[in-house]
Amino acid sequence: MTTTHLRVDRERCIGAGMCALTAPEVFDQDPEDGRVLLLHAEPPTAQRAAARMAAGVCPSGAITLNEPASSDS
Repeated sequence: MTTTHLRVDRERCIGAGMCALTAPEVFDQDPEDGRVLLLHAEPPTAQRAAARMAAGVCPSGAITLNEPASSDS
């Protein structure tokens, strides 16, 4: 079974903090520079919707979300 996998590009991150506000169980901000910290690259099922939303609201596009293809054809 394939799981949802997240990646972050700290160089692209502008430190807006939307990810940490939207999915605090999955993302945090580095206290040194304010950039994204990924806490869970493969978030549990209960946190996937928030992680997906966080990726969508990231103003710099620093979060990449890879999800398995749906078998609902």
